Amino acid sequence: MTDGRTDSRPADGTESHDPDFPEAFLAFMRQGWRDTTLPVDPRPEVPNHAERRAALSAAFPGETLVIPTGGEKVRANDTDHPFRPGSDFVYLTGDHDPDGVLVLRPNGSGHDATLYMRPRSSRRTDEFFRSRHGELWVGRRHTLAEKSAELGLPTADLTELDATLADLAPGRTRVLRGFDARVDTAVRPYDGHRAEGQPARDRELAIAISELKLVKDEWEIAQLQDAVDATVRGFEDVARALPADRGVSERLLEGIFALRARHDGNDVGYGSIVGAGEHATILHWVHNHGTTRPGELLLMDMGVENRHLYTADVTRVLPVDGRFTPLQRQVYDAVHAAQQAGIDAIRPGVAFREVHLTAMRVLAQALSDLGLLPVSVDEAMDGRSTVYRRWTLHGTSHMLGLDVHDCANARREKYRDGTLGEGYVLTVEPGLYFQPEDELVPEELRGIGIRIEDDILVTATGAVNLSAGLPRAADEVETWLAEQREAGPRLPG
Repeated sequence: MTDGRTDSRPADGTESHDPDFPEAFLAFMRQGWRDTTLPVDPRPEVPNHAERRAALSAAFPGETLVIPTGGEKVRANDTDHPFRPGSDFVYLTGDHDPDGVLVLRPNGSGHDATLYMRPRSSRRTDEFFRSRHGELWVGRRHTLAEKSAELGLPTADLTELDATLADLAPGRTRVLRGFDARVDTAVRPYDGHRAEGQPARDRELAIAISELKLVKDEWEIAQLQDAVDATVRGFEDVARALPADRGVSERLLEGIFALRARHDGNDVGYGSIVGAGEHATILHWVHNHGTTRPGELLLMDMGVENRHLYTADVTRVLPVDGRFTPLQRQVYDAVHAAQQAGIDAIRPGVAFREVHLTAMRVLAQALSDLGLLPVSVDEAMDGRSTVYRRWTLHGTSHMLGLDVHDCANARREKYRDGTLGEGYVLTVEPGLYFQPEDELVPEELRGIGIRIEDDILVTATGAVNLSAGLPRAADEVETWLAEQREAGPRLPG
């Protein structure tokens, strides 16, 4: 079968700078190897993945479903980015390896699931030492039997996938497209309608998976709490290394948090935003090449992705020298009040949009109190105006899970225009941003950016703040920062 590569690397997996292999060396490398087996047990979360596949199966009776994870992406020439599996694929299988494809084929009463995967490199060929997919290059891969035992899922060799795909009926097959060129090419779209870049029938598959992900089960909630707890430790690490009396690089602080993320989890869940001073007014500031300054604020939007790939998403603002100025505190308190109002509004059955509007009304009133709104609060909140958004800029919430912006393919009526349900996890993150060049605000406000963000679980009775381990009120933030500095720097362990 084809390997789906779009670059010019040799098909045998070698690279342009590899030395030649004389026959004597090849013959020597092919002998004297002891075979090994991996001791594997079924993962505890296997039933959770099986339930998700069953729910997806019920949504598409009689149809074949194809969900690939994707492959490694070239970073530069012959080096790749670290591989991170497709979130929908992980949601249904728990597998973290590249190139896998899940195929669900109808069996009359549901679907038979098969995971097509690249198994362990056989010692019967030279792949194990020549290819960049080989065992001596990337480590021991699972055999088909080992992977099946671990995931509770039938497996097949990836080389058999082409024949399977060729046997599928386009009119009865749905494909999660855009992740694997082999699959996109092999399974012809059934119709020509395109919705957001995908054939309409295939897009329905992406929508169904996204909407299943809206409700988190107990295992998923535990993973999110694990990611949040590691994130709390990461913020503590940064606070302990943040000097009160001199500047340090934003990248130093980014790196300290990244160390915690790699040690306690898989990685950061997204590019860390570390904005000192006026950089805090740039929503997705990821250059992080600035420097902290005593007397200014430091905004940090960071999250650990845990080892099962669930991510936290938390933002805190710290006064670098340890104390908010009266003006900084006034703006901070307004954002905190808006966030608390949004959290207090959360319960099953409440419109998702209501959380945003509740927080925004508090911010609009704060902007009015600062003398910035050119109209009344009621007029500013009217959908025909929304002038307050000059200084609030973004929505208050998004879903959270395997993706930092989870459930992105869900229909508007189920998400943005829908209502909250028990088991949903969403962020609440209002902010006020006064750009340095904004002549409609007093000079003393320019360059101040404040956002407070927490990860909230919707329960039957209201909301639980998963990230409550980090203080939010201004006095508590000052006390916490002093305590971290007194404790001093630490290494993860």
